[in-house]
Amino acid sequence: MKKFILLTLSFISLISIAQNPGNQSPQLKNNSAQQYSITGIVLDAETKQPLEYATIVCTPLNGKAITGGITDQNGKFDVQVAKGSYDISVEFISFKTKTFKNREIKEDLNLGTILLEINAESLNEVEIIAEKSTVEIRLDKKIYNVGKDMTVKGGTASDVLDNVPSVSVDVEGNVSLRGSENVRILVNGKPSGLVGLSGTDALRQLPADAIEKVEVITSPSARYDAEGTAGILNIILRKGKALGFNSSFTATAGNPDYFGASANLNYRTNKVNYFTNIGYNYNNSPGKSKSDVTYLNPINDAPKYISENTKYTRENNRFNSQFGVEYYINDKTSLTGTVLYRTSDGDDASTNTRQEFNASKSLLAKNYRLEDETEKDKTLEYTLNLTKDFKKEGHKLTVDFRYGKSNEDNKSNIFEEDDLGIVDENTIERSFTDETSEDVLLKADYVLPINENTQFEFGVNADLNNQTTDYLLEEFENNQYVNNTNFSNTLDFQQNVYSVYSQYGQKINKFSYLFGLRLENTDRTIKLIQTNEDFSENFTELFPTVNLGLEFSESENITLGYSRRLSRPRSFYLNPFETRTSKTYIRSGNIYLDPTYTNSFDFGYLKRWDKITLNSSIYYQHTINNIEWVESETLRDIDNVETLVILRSPINLSSQDRYGFEFTTNYTPLKWWKLTNSFNFFKSSTEGNYNNVSYDKEDTNWFTRLESRITLPGKIDWQTSGMYMGPSEGAFSKRDGIFSVNLAFSKDILNENGTLSLNVSDLLNSRKRTSSSYTNNTISKSEFQWRSRQILLNFTYRFNQNKKRERSRSFDSGGGEEEMFKA
Repeated sequence: MKKFILLTLSFISLISIAQNPGNQSPQLKNNSAQQYSITGIVLDAETKQPLEYATIVCTPLNGKAITGGITDQNGKFDVQVAKGSYDISVEFISFKTKTFKNREIKEDLNLGTILLEINAESLNEVEIIAEKSTVEIRLDKKIYNVGKDMTVKGGTASDVLDNVPSVSVDVEGNVSLRGSENVRILVNGKPSGLVGLSGTDALRQLPADAIEKVEVITSPSARYDAEGTAGILNIILRKGKALGFNSSFTATAGNPDYFGASANLNYRTNKVNYFTNIGYNYNNSPGKSKSDVTYLNPINDAPKYISENTKYTRENNRFNSQFGVEYYINDKTSLTGTVLYRTSDGDDASTNTRQEFNASKSLLAKNYRLEDETEKDKTLEYTLNLTKDFKKEGHKLTVDFRYGKSNEDNKSNIFEEDDLGIVDENTIERSFTDETSEDVLLKADYVLPINENTQFEFGVNADLNNQTTDYLLEEFENNQYVNNTNFSNTLDFQQNVYSVYSQYGQKINKFSYLFGLRLENTDRTIKLIQTNEDFSENFTELFPTVNLGLEFSESENITLGYSRRLSRPRSFYLNPFETRTSKTYIRSGNIYLDPTYTNSFDFGYLKRWDKITLNSSIYYQHTINNIEWVESETLRDIDNVETLVILRSPINLSSQDRYGFEFTTNYTPLKWWKLTNSFNFFKSSTEGNYNNVSYDKEDTNWFTRLESRITLPGKIDWQTSGMYMGPSEGAFSKRDGIFSVNLAFSKDILNENGTLSLNVSDLLNSRKRTSSSYTNNTISKSEFQWRSRQILLNFTYRFNQNKKRERSRSFDSGGGEEEMFKA
């Protein structure tokens, strides 16, 4: 509480700085001032049809607040203004703007019939600009605009991230940045309930249509939380900014069973902007896996070989909604509030066929393990943002508040049966998991430009998290379910992170620098309810950042970044109670885990030619207290038989060095053909010892993507993308390479207001993880496929939106440095 009070006092000091007399807001207009009407009617010059929702902007020549309005369904408008001189413009998306210069208003004015002409040339220019700005380079981040990526139409945030250079998503949905899963995922620059309790599943629930762009921040400045040793992925959601009403609607159907619909709605007046995103989808995603285990020294009558094949069916109903209101208090101050509500109702079933063989490979036993699992997720989140721009350009104060509550309720029933369908009562069990999380975020950032090329920034942050996990395992004994106290447990996890930061930057000719320092205090408490044990930890760390940039020309620059970061173990890693995936394979956390700390260095080079753009980086990371999962063996009594059991748990495995290079090239050999290639190579060296066993290893890995986009006759767009992830090797495991191809076609219809697209994910049905691992007594080989080939048909209709303009429009919701610090 003392830390929070200190942060609050710091925030109050920010407000006092902000309220200096030289930057006071303009006085409110005198409501008694006489108003005059500006009227007229707006028509399409070619068809003579009225243009509904055309925008009328009245800009006073005395520099006061801009006013305006929109046309009705008959193309008519009536705008009220005070006496004075104005420039009046009439605008409509994809039409040429009509401007009436220096009109003096001292009585009502009728502009008559205004004819707007189609601006085809402007549209083409906008499209070209949008394609060139696919990658934006700044000192502390790279921004990838989602643009017209057809392969993610009807998809999810996981599909979008899987197409972003430097990012990879494995077959289970785990996200990696430059090969490391220690990545922090933000939404609009802040932690969000959209990521949820389990980020992998939550990203599969966020529709791709709601995403405008993704920021890849491999060398974060001090403004960002220090969490995430690999860096930060910041997902920016769409939010309309144009005056008037605009919307888009998307319907999707596919095979395996997939049905979905979403809508993005926006209505803005001069004072208020309303926006909402709503989406629903149903999908059934079948998957499969198989594994073969060889026991080198079987005990007693235990089998020599065990073969398992599993088939999965996953049915999910998902609903996402977000509603927001942005109120413009005046031309310098705005207040934005949003409400997010998300639900997911899943029913997963799996059938595992297990066969046991002796040394001569004669079948000893065969049984079936059936599991039915239901999961209900719910997230409710409220956010409030105050943005205050002062008189001087770039002088800004932003204050954010967020409260979120998430709940995951999981129920599972498991039993085994033989070939005759007779159930083994000793295998009947059921489990219940109830996980609830509450989060509060308080955040303030203050930016003060000292002069045109220099700025100072200061901010405070309090991120408060409280999570409870209640797990109950019951086994069937004597015709009733009995609590298995060896596995049932309740964990209370509370983690509060308080931080303060400052940074200073300057641009001197073509050289830019940004120095920052962030202080974070972590206060963590874990309570084990069953054993009545408490574990507390409190530590404070400093995290310096350095970002340098040098422009050789408008088309060539280099950047150099350094940051110190950490990765705090989540409750899943810390919970010491055991859970089991089978009776012979058990996982537990480690309550004594320490955070992982990383020093990262990044050197980037960007060069643009007429038809080719090259964006490349060399990077190095040194990590201490690196967390790795290790396996050990023990003997346990299972059904009155002494059985070998594998235990899996995380430990801080000493140190790791990672280094690599990456590049992305955009090449346009012909006007109708665009090629994009990205390549990432990295090598890691780990040193560590556990239970007198060396875990030293060196792993070389790489992945690459190639995307081709061709415009066919009839303005049909054809996109093909291929991905290959190279093989990987650990201390006691290795994984084979993974290859997949996606294919998509798209065609604009209905006067370009609609788009029909067809995409195929994993065309060759080859996206599978094949791996092997070994211990002193076992050799395991496995293959896993999360989802088979998927075919989706999408239809999007845009109302009062232009496709090309929508692609080129963007807004900055995640912070980042001011324009003067672009590299």
